[in-house]
Amino acid sequence: MSGPLPLAARCHAVRVRTDRSPFPTTASVWTEDVPVPAADPLAERRRAAELARPATGLRRVLLRFADGLCDLILVAPRDRWDRTALGRLAAGESVATETGRPVAEAPATALAPMWGLGDDGSAVPHLFSLDDGGDEASWLAALAVTLRRYDPETTPVIGTDHGSFTVAEAPTLGELTPSPVDGPALAGLLFDETELPGAYVPCLAPPFPLTLSVFRDSDGWRLRCDHVSGHLSTEVAAQFTRHLVRVHRLILSSPRTAVDDVDLLDGAERDRVAALGRPSRSLATTPVTVPEAFARIAAATPDRIAVTDGGAGLTYRELDARSALLAHGLRDRGVTPGDRVGVCLERTAELVVTLLAVLKAGAAYVPVDPAYPADRLAHTARDAGLGVVITRLPEFPDVAGCVPVTPDELLETAAGPGVGPVLPTAVAPHATAYVIYTSGSTGRPKGVEVPHQNVIALIDATRDEYGLGTEDVWTWFHSTAFDFSVWEIWGCLLTGGRLVAVPYFVSREPDRFHDLLVSEKVTVLSQTPSAFAQLLNVDHTEVGVRLVVFGGEPLDARVLLPWFDRHPESVCRMVNMFGITETTVHVTAQTLTRRLALDATRSVGRALPGWHLYVTDPAGRLLPPGVAGEICVGGAGVALGYLGQEELTARRFVVDPFTGGTMYRSGDLGRLRPDGRLEHLGRIDTQVKIRGFRIELDEIRAVLLEDPDVRTAAVVVRRVDAADAATARIDAYVVLSGGDPGTVRKRAADFLPDYMLPTTITSLDALPLTANGKLDTEQLPVPAAPRASARDTVPRTADADVTERLREIWSDVLGVPVGLDDDFFELGGNSLFAVRIGAALRAQGLPSLRLRELYRHPTLREIVRTLAA
Repeated sequence: MSGPLPLAARCHAVRVRTDRSPFPTTASVWTEDVPVPAADPLAERRRAAELARPATGLRRVLLRFADGLCDLILVAPRDRWDRTALGRLAAGESVATETGRPVAEAPATALAPMWGLGDDGSAVPHLFSLDDGGDEASWLAALAVTLRRYDPETTPVIGTDHGSFTVAEAPTLGELTPSPVDGPALAGLLFDETELPGAYVPCLAPPFPLTLSVFRDSDGWRLRCDHVSGHLSTEVAAQFTRHLVRVHRLILSSPRTAVDDVDLLDGAERDRVAALGRPSRSLATTPVTVPEAFARIAAATPDRIAVTDGGAGLTYRELDARSALLAHGLRDRGVTPGDRVGVCLERTAELVVTLLAVLKAGAAYVPVDPAYPADRLAHTARDAGLGVVITRLPEFPDVAGCVPVTPDELLETAAGPGVGPVLPTAVAPHATAYVIYTSGSTGRPKGVEVPHQNVIALIDATRDEYGLGTEDVWTWFHSTAFDFSVWEIWGCLLTGGRLVAVPYFVSREPDRFHDLLVSEKVTVLSQTPSAFAQLLNVDHTEVGVRLVVFGGEPLDARVLLPWFDRHPESVCRMVNMFGITETTVHVTAQTLTRRLALDATRSVGRALPGWHLYVTDPAGRLLPPGVAGEICVGGAGVALGYLGQEELTARRFVVDPFTGGTMYRSGDLGRLRPDGRLEHLGRIDTQVKIRGFRIELDEIRAVLLEDPDVRTAAVVVRRVDAADAATARIDAYVVLSGGDPGTVRKRAADFLPDYMLPTTITSLDALPLTANGKLDTEQLPVPAAPRASARDTVPRTADADVTERLREIWSDVLGVPVGLDDDFFELGGNSLFAVRIGAALRAQGLPSLRLRELYRHPTLREIVRTLAA
C-alpha cells in the first residue's frame, strides 16, 4: 500500500459483522513502524515473521515503512476462512459470514508417498511464474497426469477449497475431465483467478501434504508450492512442481497430445537424471582374461597360500601348476577354445583347480550343483551343449554327446610321458568365461554368458575402495551355481588373498561356521542377509573380519544393530551390494553405518565405477528421482546375453539410449534418490529371491502343470514371520483332476532343486480370480499344513522326556503338529529351520543336532536314537 495514514485509518475501520462472524469481534489492527524502506532485507524478514506467526483467530498487522509504504498482513485459521474472504477483507470491504464463511473442513490427506522421500526435515516453499494461468479444470487435469506418472498404481484424489476431485483416464490431454470424488488427498489445488491485493501465503502447515496455489498478483500468474516435510522432501516437491508446470503447459498448448506420450522430463533434465545413475569416479581397467590376471598374481606371490580346504592348502604356484595339467587333460579330451565345459563338484580346493583349468583351456565353465535333481542336471548339459562335464557323481545323467570325466582321469592323461610345459590357450578378453544358469519363466533355467573382461572390471572397480590385497583371507561360502561365488573366488585370487572353502554343512551350522571364521582368521566375508542373520544368533565377539559384503537378496539394515554393538564401524566395514547375474555379480555398493541401520535404509548405494544405472517407466522413459520404476544397468558388467535365446536376449539386453552400448532391463523395481543412491524395492514380475537364490515362480508353476493330475496351478511366496526374510517359503495351489498334493510335490522334487520346491501344496476346487480374470492372490486360503501324522503317544522309555521336548521344538519351528515318524523335510523343513532347531536344543541344554545327521535321520524317532548314541 502507499499513503500510510489514510490506509491505516481505513484498516482500523474494517469490521466483521458480529451477528454471523465465526470470530470474536476485534476492530483493532496492530500497527508497527519499521524504520527501513519496504525493499530493505529487514523489511522482508519482518513480513516473513508476521506471516509465520500462528493465529487462533483473525489477526491483522500493519507494517509501516520509512519510505511511506505499508504492508497489511492478515492471518486466520485455514479451516474457518477462505482466501477470497481474506482478500476482500484486505480490500476494506465488509465481510459477512456468506463470504467469510466458515469453509468446509479439509478432506482427509493421504499417507506419505514413497516417492516423496520426505525425510529431509525441511519444507521450503517454491514460487514459479506462469505464462498462462489456465483454469481450475486444466490444473486439476495436469495434477492428475503428474500424480499418475509418479504413482501409476494409485488413483489420484485432489483436494480443493470446495471438495475433492479425481480425473478419469482419457486418450488425450484435452479429454481429461475432473469429477467429484471422496477419498484422502495427497495434493491440493488452491486456484484463484481474481487478482487479490496481496499474495496468499499458506501459513505454517499447508492444508494438504502437497499444496499448489495458483493466483495472480502484480507480476502476473504465479504458482506456489508448499509441502509437509514428513510427506515430501524439498527437492522432490520442487521437482514435482516443475513437472506439473510442464504438463499444464502441454494441456493448454497441445490438448490433442496422447496422455501416454507425455514425458515429465525435458532434454536437459533427462541428461541430469541420467548423470545421477553414474558413479562418482571412473573405472581404470585393462581388459585381460582371468588366467592372465591370475598368472600375474601367481608370479608375484608363488609361495603364498591360495586356497585352504580343511587342513590342506595349495600355494599359488601349486594351483597354477595343477590347473595347467588339468587344462592339458581337457585339450586331450577334445576341448577347444570357445567350448563350454560342465563342472559338477563339491566345494573344495579341487573345484577351484578345475574352474581355472577350464579357463586355461580357452573354454567357459558351466557350474552345476551336485545336489541338483537329475532332470535339472540333464537340462543344463543339453542346453549348454556340454561335450565334457567334470564330476565325481557316480551317476551323472546320460545326455547324448556329453561325457562325464573325473579330475583324476584328466590328470592321468596330462601326466603321461612326453608332456611338456602347459600354457594357457589364448582367448580374447571378451570371450565367455562362464555360463551360470538362473531360474526361467518358461519352466526351464536360462544360461547367462559372462565374459572374462567383466570379471576383471569387477575386481578393478572394488580393489582400491575396499583395500583388497594379499593379507586378506576370504570365505568361499556359496555354491558355484550362484554367481556370488564369482566374487568370492576371483575377488580373492585375483587380489592375492587366501580363499577358505566352507563345506556345505559348515555353511549351514552357525556355531561351526563361527569357529571356522575365528580359526582361519577370516578378514573378508560375503553373505546373503539370511545366512548372516543365523551367524548373529551365536556369540560373534571373536570374529575378526574387517569387511562384510551383503548381496543376493534384500537386506533389512536393522538386523545389523547387534553386530555394530560389538564391531564398530571403524573396525569392520559393512557393505550392501545390489547385483544381478546378467550384470556380473555386483552393480552398486552402500557402506552401512549404525545410523543408516537405525533408519532402516533401503539404499543399496551408487553404481560401481564402470557401471551405471537408470530407472525407467514401462515405455522406457527415464523417471525422476523418487519415482519407482524398472532398474536398467549399463556399463562394464553387462553380460553377453542368454545362451541360445536370441529373442529373450533382444528383449532384455537393449540399446543404452545415452551411451549407445548395451544395457540390461533387470525386471527389478527401484528408485533413484536425488544424490544418485539407488533404493531397491523388489521385483516387478514373478521373480523372487529366497536365501539368495533367484527364482522365477513361473518356472515352478510350469513344472507343476507338467503333472498330468494338475489342471491349473498358482505359486506364491509368503513369510512365516513377516519381520524375518529367512522364513520366506513357497506355497503352491493346484486344481487336480486326480491324485493328491503329496504325489504332486514328490514329482516336482524330481525336477526342482530343494530351494525351489514348494513348502506346501494346497488343493482347491478352483483358483480365485479378480474381475478381469487374473489370479486374486488376496483370496487364496491359508495354505494346507504340511502332512503330519497323528500325535502318537511317546513310548514311556528313558528317552521319553527328550522326545517330547524335541517334538515341541520341531512343532514350534515348523508351525505344524509333528509325529514321531514324520519326515522333517516333507513337513516343510529346510536348512535354516534346522539351524533354529539346533539353537533351541542348545538353549534347553540338549545335545546339539548337526545338519548332516538331520539329512541322514529326518524323523523324530531316528533323531532321538542318534542323540542317545
